[in-house]
This record gives sequence, C-alpha cells and structure tokens, in this order.
Amino acid sequence: MLKNNGITGSMGRVGACGDNAAMESFFALLQKNVLDRQRWATRDELRLAMVVWIERTYHRKRRQRRLGKLTPIEFETINMALKAT
Repeated sequence: MLKNNGITGSMGRVGACGDNAAMESFFALLQKNVLDRQRWATRDELRLAMVVWIERTYHRKRRQRRLGKLTPIEFETINMALKAT
C-alpha cells in the first residue's frame, strides 16, 4: 500500500523502542480526535479537519516539557513579550 502511493516506510532499529514514540503519540491523538469521530466525504474535507485540529487544538493546548511545560502558544507569547522589552 505504501509503495502504491509513493511513500517509503520507516522502521527503527531493533531494541530502539523510543525512537518513534513522539510520532506514534501524535498519530494516536489524531486518530482519536479527528479520524475516529466521523466519516469524511472527500480527502479535502479530511485534510481540512486535520489541519484545523493541529493548528487550533494540538499546537495551542499541548504542553511540552522542553518548553518548560508551556504550550507552544504560551511560549511564543512570553518570548515575544520579552523581545519587545
């Protein structure tokens, strides 16, 4: 299926269980919050629903350890305010 759509699969080394954990977590959330909620009539509708979820929900609400447990939006707001002073 991947090959038929021009996509190259990627697999980590044996024993490197954490190498893809972030992406697996993201796609599990995408599946739960967008893909499993309804059937989409067209690919364009699905694409739009995914982009809206990522931009409005995932990016704005997900706290990240590397950002001091702030959301990306909170982090950007603080940094922009600091740069302005």
